[in-house]
Amino acid sequence: MNFMKIIPLSIIIIFLSISLINCKKEQVSSDQKKWVSLFNGVDLDNWNVKIKGHPLGVNYKNTFTVRDSVIKVDYSEYETFDNSFGHLFYETPFANYRLKLAYRFLGEQVKGGEDWATRNSGVMIHCQDPETMELDQNFPVCVEVQLLGGLEQDVPRSTANLCTPGSHVHMNNELVTTHCIDSNSKTFYGDEWVNLEIEVRNDSLISHYINGEKVLEYDHPIIGGEYNSLTELEGKELKQGYISLQSESHPVEFKNIMVLQLD
Repeated sequence: MNFMKIIPLSIIIIFLSISLINCKKEQVSSDQKKWVSLFNGVDLDNWNVKIKGHPLGVNYKNTFTVRDSVIKVDYSEYETFDNSFGHLFYETPFANYRLKLAYRFLGEQVKGGEDWATRNSGVMIHCQDPETMELDQNFPVCVEVQLLGGLEQDVPRSTANLCTPGSHVHMNNELVTTHCIDSNSKTFYGDEWVNLEIEVRNDSLISHYINGEKVLEYDHPIIGGEYNSLTELEGKELKQGYISLQSESHPVEFKNIMVLQLD
């Protein structure tokens, strides 16, 4: 009698376990389908170049190129950098999403680059429309996830920091007007690939992750401060905008650029 009761219970447990596994597989599969690649690995279709001193769409000296499924910031045609700060904008703005990509620094900084720009680049989020940028504008109004590589062994230099060209943010319920704030990431030397992920919840919360670990968090970005070309919008909340990749005088590569729209 007891044995007969155990058999149905065992069957039920097995059935529930299989159902749970299938549900998890379906959920993972569903999540994977939601991730969309922003880069086709072949060319710069769906991306727009804006380099200081040049009209939108002019890829000055082929600064941004594609090779081996990688977007390369390349200065091989430059004699000197000459403050030619550049940005590669994805064509569609985003508001509530997760962005992930891998990046790495290579080679030597081009002649004429600023000392602070050595092994320095960025992923810009909540950017102004590139069509509204001035011809000689250094940086778009945005929030920058600053990417840095180590310069000297055992000398810390964090990455996925926060910089604020034309913007301010809030941290711990206080307005922060400091231009750059360091994350708590480790330092990465050499040419290793580093995985970056950014979670953007409109203007309510923005988080930076390096190799899966959260390294910085802040909220409620607004327009204002240094490099603000949108003076008529001073104080306005940054709730959405374009994503761009930066060229700032040191060769850098980007790959596996994916976005996941959030509810």
